[in-house]
Amino acid sequence: MYRFDRHLRLLMFNQIEKIEVAIRSAIVNITSRETGSPFWITDSSCFYDAVQFTKTKQLIDAELAKSREDFIEHFRRTYSEPYPPAWMLAEILPLGVMTKIYENIRNNQIRKKIAQEFSLTVPVFMSWMTIITVARNNCCHHARVWNRTFALRALAMRRMTRPWIATEVNQQKVYFSLCVIKYFLDIISPNNDMTAKLQTLFIDYPTIDANAMGIPMGWEQEPLWQ
Repeated sequence: MYRFDRHLRLLMFNQIEKIEVAIRSAIVNITSRETGSPFWITDSSCFYDAVQFTKTKQLIDAELAKSREDFIEHFRRTYSEPYPPAWMLAEILPLGVMTKIYENIRNNQIRKKIAQEFSLTVPVFMSWMTIITVARNNCCHHARVWNRTFALRALAMRRMTRPWIATEVNQQKVYFSLCVIKYFLDIISPNNDMTAKLQTLFIDYPTIDANAMGIPMGWEQEPLWQ
């Protein structure tokens, strides 16, 4: 079970890495384009909750203070602006902070355009970003995931425009997180082999209780996994 959990975490983390890049890029590029400002992340006028913005600025300050990234050092030496542009800051901020930044964007049309990049509504996109963040953190900190019951309850769309699961499942089990990962992955990497890798994992560890993971019978036949 320990070995299975380790391999499952590695599988999840490798896929989440791609999703994280795609989400960061969508938030930064679309908001930069729509606001016309490369410095929107540190501009209070772009956000509606001043308290949340202040907390975010404090986190940005902390990350900048400890960053030794070459591009941050180059910016400090070359430019006089107090903060780097959004696409630089997005490289050093945790995904959870980027989620908070997205949630606080004042212009809801911008948030809609970002969510639409992934064929989701704003509330569902925010909910699923949280699912991705929690899964990422569990994988990073080597926490058990295979039969864990997560505290979060996710939102779901009534009508999905892309392949999704037809069977109602327990959203607090890892299977739902795997479904969310696969959903995003199908958009950013359409020819991914996540289904095959998951099937191989179950073949390698035949004694694992799929029910404890929230996996229904015949999961491979779901539109999402085909």
